[in-house]
Amino acid sequence: MLLLRRKTTHASSMTAALLCFLLAGPVLLVAAGPARDSNNGTVPLVLWHGMGDSCCNPLSMGSIKKMIEEDISGIYVLSLMIGKNVIQDTENGFFMDVNEQVSMVCSQLAQDPKLKGGYNAMGFSQGGQFLRAVAQRCPSPPMKTLISIGGQHQGVYGLPRCPGESSHICDMIRKALNSGAYTDLVQKHLVQAQYWHDPLNDDLYKKHSLFLADINQERTVNETYKKNLQLLEKFVMVKFLQDTVVDPVDTEWFGFLKTGQAKETETLQESVLYKEDRLGLAAMEKAGKLTFLSTPGDHLQFTREWFNENLLPYLR
Repeated sequence: MLLLRRKTTHASSMTAALLCFLLAGPVLLVAAGPARDSNNGTVPLVLWHGMGDSCCNPLSMGSIKKMIEEDISGIYVLSLMIGKNVIQDTENGFFMDVNEQVSMVCSQLAQDPKLKGGYNAMGFSQGGQFLRAVAQRCPSPPMKTLISIGGQHQGVYGLPRCPGESSHICDMIRKALNSGAYTDLVQKHLVQAQYWHDPLNDDLYKKHSLFLADINQERTVNETYKKNLQLLEKFVMVKFLQDTVVDPVDTEWFGFLKTGQAKETETLQESVLYKEDRLGLAAMEKAGKLTFLSTPGDHLQFTREWFNENLLPYLR
């Protein structure tokens, strides 16, 4: 069985390799594959990478894109580049306001004629919640199926192991989050702060979170968000059972820590978000639109066999 490489390069060795590739190798500018026949019966696919990765890294997203194109003949795959080149794309995964990124992607998708009939979306790690924001905010062109692979839909409370364990970027992120995740400066300039969810400071989170609190209807119920998300035909969430990167791992299935403490977790179905159906997830589950998948292994570690058996059917 083929073990696929990490897609968001959370291990320090992968990060080092990626940085060497970015600095020493040629910049890859093409994120999408060649034009395809829009009448070939396939549904286009949009990919959004995770923290520390880029649209076109041949060791991660490039390999995923190629694999899907090999398995689904004629499919149009757009791997999102946030910025003008691979270096900007990687940096923006750490430092560009998420709301700006989502707005940028919405504009790009709306201008792509190959997507006008609708598309499926697959997000890796933080790309999962970013694509959900696209579904909630930008219903045209229509997203049909959203597949979140290790996404953090209720945010994170801890970075047990982020890219480059000894890197200054990782250390800086930890210090910034620990000292003031909800300050204006950190919120506006650190991506991970925008989905930092502190259960011990719930009021601060709800008031100052620029991204997550908004898309999760923490301050008020935006009926448009709720309506748009329910337009999805399927919302698939993948959890990694031995995940050492995402804390708590329950967030990959939309669960999280119970408010007011940092030990006990609750499932999506036990949450206020679900019980009050503030986002339409209860209605979606009742309609059979939610799918919860799990796989052994660490963050974004899976085999091609597992991918083909469990995820490829949603793309055909």
